[in-house]
Amino acid sequence: MSSASNFNQKNHKLLIYQLLVRLFGNQNQTNKYYGSIEENGCGKFNDIDDAALQEIRKMHFSHVWFTGVIEHATMTDYAYYGIKTDDPDVVKGRAGSPYAIKDYYDVDPDLAVDVKNRMAEFEELIRRTHENGLKVIIDFVPNHVARTYQSDQKPAGVKDIGEDDDNSKSFSAQNDFYYLPGKNFWVPGDANPGGDAFQSVLKDGIFNEFPAKATGNDVFSEAPSINDWYETIKLNYGVDYLNGRQTYFEPIPPLWLKLRDILLFWAEKGIDGFRCDMVEMVPVEFWSWIIKQVKEAYPEMIFIAEAYNPDVYRQYIFDGGFDYLYDKVGLYDTLKKLICNEYEANVYEIRSQWQQQQNGITQHMLRFLENHDEVRIASNSFAGDAWLALPAMILPFLRYTDRERLLIICNFNRNEVNLQVKFTDELLGQFQLLNQETRVFTDLLSGYKFSSNNLQQGLIVNLPTSSGVILSF
Repeated sequence: MSSASNFNQKNHKLLIYQLLVRLFGNQNQTNKYYGSIEENGCGKFNDIDDAALQEIRKMHFSHVWFTGVIEHATMTDYAYYGIKTDDPDVVKGRAGSPYAIKDYYDVDPDLAVDVKNRMAEFEELIRRTHENGLKVIIDFVPNHVARTYQSDQKPAGVKDIGEDDDNSKSFSAQNDFYYLPGKNFWVPGDANPGGDAFQSVLKDGIFNEFPAKATGNDVFSEAPSINDWYETIKLNYGVDYLNGRQTYFEPIPPLWLKLRDILLFWAEKGIDGFRCDMVEMVPVEFWSWIIKQVKEAYPEMIFIAEAYNPDVYRQYIFDGGFDYLYDKVGLYDTLKKLICNEYEANVYEIRSQWQQQQNGITQHMLRFLENHDEVRIASNSFAGDAWLALPAMILPFLRYTDRERLLIICNFNRNEVNLQVKFTDELLGQFQLLNQETRVFTDLLSGYKFSSNNLQQGLIVNLPTSSGVILSF
């Protein structure tokens, strides 16, 4: 992932390495479907050692997005360590979803070598990351929490989410959740948590929740479907969804204050940025307030928005205060069409994104070709061959003013896919043409060679070509 922002630093470029901790470092190759942690293994914080971080730094990444860090609901039993066992009927997968948070003041015990010292192990990872010249990003999931949410690690005196709710009211701006008074929650009838082989006394198709709470994907029913986010509870920011989405933001709803304290808790531990999940499901007024609150104490903190609606991009940037927004419904979708040779795919769409849809905000767009939500490039559902994405990979790394010249030709023709970079004499000695070696590729795209003003801040001038699948500039 890469982007540029309006920070005051001379070099605005971010290069983000996404790392799912429970996969990274796991040497177990069993890969059993619905396997347990004992059968399939799990990556640990300690696996991300100095050597691993140095390799990431050698590829010239600036930030590591540690995914799945915060404690989330799981089918693994940690009762021995004083951690309440989750009801598997409201957990998806044996390991659980990293986006069904169960305690915002704790980390996932799966990721610790010594479960009792799990927070200390994560704090050591933060320290190692910084000492190796990298910054730390973690997820903030503001729209919903796990149905089993209950913080047992919150600091003394901190009120838990939902602790003071009046559950006789379907909506109150003073409540943290939405309720369905008089109704019991129903687990989807076709759910089979953990698969046929998974056995638990709690696996009975019942989850005791009365009154039922609204489900994370805005489902105000006591019986969400198997395709809903039924394992999660929708958080209440003071928006009355069932009465025309009327808003009640004054006085500040108690949930806002609780989430501010949570972000400050992690910022104090040395977190450098938050990738914020599904931000458009949360009112922009909240983002405007909380980002200012956090940046007052930590002015260098960055906020990245998972966003998919171009019609409100500017609102979340200029009103909400986000530093970066996902460029998924934009450059990613455009490049995917070209890579996959879809009907009527044309490089004109790239120019249209830069010059029209994203005019004035391109420096805020976080560009990527892969993340945990999208299909891998090499998958048959995408390109089927990672090398077919080669010409697309240079485009997310560009931003523009007026500097020296170079010519870049991105050929998306599947029969002769290639990338050509031609430099002026002044730059020729600083760069190498791309070859088939990944390290040379990453050196070219993200290293000190690529940090020249030409590519980071150069003015793009489009050049005519005879083909709709060749971009020349």
